[in-house]
Amino acid sequence: MVFFFTFIYRFYGLSKISGPPTSWFILSFPKMATPKKKKMPVHEENQDVDNDSAMAVPSSAIPPPNISSIKNKMRRTHEFIKLKRQRRKEKKELQKKRKRETEALGDEAPPKKVPKTIENMRVVDETMVDPEDEEVLHDEAHDEMASYFSRDARPKVLITSSDRPRSTTTRFLKELGQCIPNSEIYYRRGLDIKKVIPQALAKEFTDIIVINEDRRKPNGLLLCHLPDGPTAHFKISNVKLHDEIKRAPKSTEHYPEVILNNFNTRLGHTVGRMFAALFPHDPQFSGRQAVTFHNQRDFIFFRHHRYLFKNNKRVGLNELGPRFTLKLRSLQKGTFDSKFGEYEWVHKRHEMDTSRRKFFL
Repeated sequence: MVFFFTFIYRFYGLSKISGPPTSWFILSFPKMATPKKKKMPVHEENQDVDNDSAMAVPSSAIPPPNISSIKNKMRRTHEFIKLKRQRRKEKKELQKKRKRETEALGDEAPPKKVPKTIENMRVVDETMVDPEDEEVLHDEAHDEMASYFSRDARPKVLITSSDRPRSTTTRFLKELGQCIPNSEIYYRRGLDIKKVIPQALAKEFTDIIVINEDRRKPNGLLLCHLPDGPTAHFKISNVKLHDEIKRAPKSTEHYPEVILNNFNTRLGHTVGRMFAALFPHDPQFSGRQAVTFHNQRDFIFFRHHRYLFKNNKRVGLNELGPRFTLKLRSLQKGTFDSKFGEYEWVHKRHEMDTSRRKFFL
């Protein structure tokens, strides 16, 4: 033990170890020399430049913050609203800039860019109809609705529903009867559609409309043209009655104008002609009422309006109701026959809906 402390004493060159033996373990080692920091040379021309400005990064190089990484919901919502406001502001400034450039260039300004939408980028369909095509004109002159368009038959519509309809469906039937002139509402008493068709033919009806319901709400529409068909089945959604539309005036008994939009294919042309055959030929313009069937992405939007002339340039619209949306499910040749009928077109969702830009009407 004495040898060990003698070795330490000689190795470190300690001058003196004093005190009791318990204090011998506390040794004072010599301090190590720390290297001094070298001063970097400063150029005279950069002495007046601020360090913050020298290290500044242009704002365009900074990536936008990832809002989805913010875990606080209130802060994340606030940042998202702030980002939308900033984008809206930049969009308006860009529009003003383009407008100023267009005004400055005058006639030499480049043509306005057409925005890309699903409608104008739709997949090309071989069945698109050319109104002046001789084959199309020949088919229209000899199809099932030819007697209506040649004014040989006056439309008379039978409107009915499924057995034991609920109050919402009953109100929908009444409002639909107010939209379609020369229509009569009959309540089914457990009769099949096949038995209703001969009775309708005996009373000289030209069309039958059947409203089906599910969970006390209308969910389907069957349109059958008499006497030779065709028969179309639609799904109904987004039904709004007259009382559910704000400030909706009551409709009158005037014959409305019929507007058909975007029925461009052969299938769409047939469906559009079926809708047109429900209304009389000569609308009464004094009533200022219009019924619209607007096809957009194979959804048919039904609207019933009254237009108002505010002055020589401005026209206002009052919606009368009802309002609903149709989606074609099938088109059958001839009158309704679910068992032995021949279907001209059936919507098969998993096979047909392969592209968002492919439409059938």
